[in-house]
Amino acid sequence: MNQDKMHLINKIFNNETIRTVWDEEEQKYFISVVDLVGVLSESKDKQAYWRKLKQRLKEEGNETVTNCHALKLKAHDGKYRMTDVVDIEGMFRIIESIPSKNAEPIKQWLAKLGSERIDETFDPSLAAQRTIDLYRTKGYDEKWIAKRLKGIQDRKQLTDIWKDGGITEGREYAILTNEIYKSWSGMTAQQYKSFKGLRKESLRDNMSDVEVALADLGEIATREIAKKRNPIGLDENIDVAKRGGKIAGNARKDLEDELGESVITSSNLLNYEYKDELVGKVERVINRV
Repeated sequence: MNQDKMHLINKIFNNETIRTVWDEEEQKYFISVVDLVGVLSESKDKQAYWRKLKQRLKEEGNETVTNCHALKLKAHDGKYRMTDVVDIEGMFRIIESIPSKNAEPIKQWLAKLGSERIDETFDPSLAAQRTIDLYRTKGYDEKWIAKRLKGIQDRKQLTDIWKDGGITEGREYAILTNEIYKSWSGMTAQQYKSFKGLRKESLRDNMSDVEVALADLGEIATREIAKKRNPIGLDENIDVAKRGGKIAGNARKDLEDELGESVITSSNLLNYEYKDELVGKVERVINRV
């Protein structure tokens, strides 16, 4: 596992520090269970509390314990020790299992979240409105939001065509997307995210308007070529994806020739930061989760 160690600091936990690692391969955060339990339970012996809770969850057949595994995390004394960790989903399962006043606000939030999702199954427009409201909250203007929603719709049309062409696995969708990106940006989607310093954050949400336009052009061109050529299977669709991406790549080159500079930027729209910590602490701090 390629680990990028960091502290997870969250206002929900009263700015308590919870050791967290980012797994580049799985594209997941893994959280120290002992730290989480310590913050929520306020137990004087958080190790003992977790041992008892772990045993109870195991007896109940809780999948959280089954999926729990250990990683070497840096302790307060500077030494690395094997520590139980869970992913974000497992974190919430553990929170639900702990009777604590500190856990109650999170439980209430989860209950509200579940209620909202049920409401959206009856009225899908609520989901669309929630997306718009979330983008507004994050500071995006109305024009950007309209373009983003249009891009999501265009992407759906492309994946529908891929599906008609025999593309069914998520891995194959990722391969085709990467071919489009490589053809116009020179990077896969994941390499592009790394270039911008992103992890879980959306790549499109952190592109400039020019980058978004090029990404959209690559996918729209791929869609239109696929309509004409009717590619079947992964190999034929890869060829079409490269052709569509190349069209966006040519547009990028023409624009850069006029500007005299690259339109690919490492900056992100909302200025996410991953700050280095002082020597003696874990390597990274994330200030947005």
